[in-house]
Amino acid sequence: MELGGRMLWALLSGPGRRGGTRGWAFSSWQPHLPLAGLLNAKELVRHWTAVFEKRGIPEAQASSEYIVAHVLGAKTFQSLRPELWTQPLTPWQLQCIQELSSRRLQRMPVQYILGEWDFQGLSLKMAPPVFIPRPETEELVEWVLEEVAQSPCAMGTQDGPLILEVGCGSGAISLSLLSQLPQSRVIAVDKGEAAICLTEENAQRLRLLDRIRIVPLDVTLEGSWAHLLPWGPVDLVVSNPPYVFHQDMEQLAPEISSYEDPLALDGGEEGMDIIIHILALARWLLKDSGSIFLEVDPRHPELVGNWLQSQPDLSLDLVAMRRDFCGRPRFLHIQRSGPQRGCPADAWPGPQPARVPG
Repeated sequence: MELGGRMLWALLSGPGRRGGTRGWAFSSWQPHLPLAGLLNAKELVRHWTAVFEKRGIPEAQASSEYIVAHVLGAKTFQSLRPELWTQPLTPWQLQCIQELSSRRLQRMPVQYILGEWDFQGLSLKMAPPVFIPRPETEELVEWVLEEVAQSPCAMGTQDGPLILEVGCGSGAISLSLLSQLPQSRVIAVDKGEAAICLTEENAQRLRLLDRIRIVPLDVTLEGSWAHLLPWGPVDLVVSNPPYVFHQDMEQLAPEISSYEDPLALDGGEEGMDIIIHILALARWLLKDSGSIFLEVDPRHPELVGNWLQSQPDLSLDLVAMRRDFCGRPRFLHIQRSGPQRGCPADAWPGPQPARVPG
C-alpha cells in the first residue's frame, strides 16, 4: 500500500468489500439534507461536493459523483445517460444518496460505500475490513502478464502457470490473472477470514472457482508452507504484501486507519516482515527458474537486494525493478536460479476451493 498516489488515492486507500445500496440499513440521522428544489443529479452533486469540501473530505466532487451515479445505476457520473443528469430524483433515491453521503462524511472509503470496485476490468465486491486493491497493483498484474507472454514455457506448464498469491485480500490479483490467463491455476492464501470469504465470493461471482484454491494460511507460522505442498511446486509467486514501515502507520489517512485491517498494511519496522517470509517460501514451493513478483515500498528494492545477498542458500536473484505511474520504485521481479525443469503438466486435485487450517 502506498501513502500517496494518483487522483482518488485517499478514496482508493480504504479497506475492501460488500455490495449495493440495498444492503444498507438507512439510519434516521439526516445531516445536510438537500435544500428544497435540489432534485436532480447535477444539483445533488454540487450540493454534496460543497458539503464534503466544507468538512475537509478528500476528492469531494469525485466522492459525490460516485455516490450519485451508484444510486442511479451507473459506475461513474460521466457514464450516466445525459437525460438522467437533470431528471428529478425519487424520494427513495434522495434517501439513498443522503445515507451514503453521511458515510463518506465519516471518512468511509468510496469503495466500501458502494460495495464494489473495478480492478483490471473486473467488478469486485468490497467490504471492510478487507484491503482495497490500489491502482498501482494493476501495474503489478500487467507486468506478470507481460512476463508470462514473453516466456510461456519458463513461466509454466503447457496448461498454463500455477500461481501462488500470498495475501489475496479481495482476490483482485488472483482473479485478474485467472481471467486473462485462461489455462492458469491459482492458489490464493490469506490469514484473514474476511479476506478468504471475500475472495471466494468474488471467484464465484466471476465463475472462476474451478481454477482457484483458496487457503486460510498465515505464512509467518513455522512450517506453514507444508500445507501448500500437495499443490506445488508453483511457477509464480505474486504478492502485494503488507509493506508500510511501522512508524509510518500513524501517518495514514482516516480512510485507511479507521476502516482497513492494519494487518494488511503494517510490514514491521522496515516493512520487510512479510516480504521475508514470502521469499523464504521459495525454498520449498517455487520451481527452478520460477519467479516472484512483489509490490513494495520505494525504499525496499535496496533492502530486498541486500537481504537476498545475505541468503545465498535461497538461490534467489533480484533480476528487475519497475517504477509505478508516479515514477517510484514499486515492483520487484525475483527469480530462483537453477536449471530449467521444462514444462511438465502438474496435477490439479479437484475443482473446489480448499479449506486447509493455517
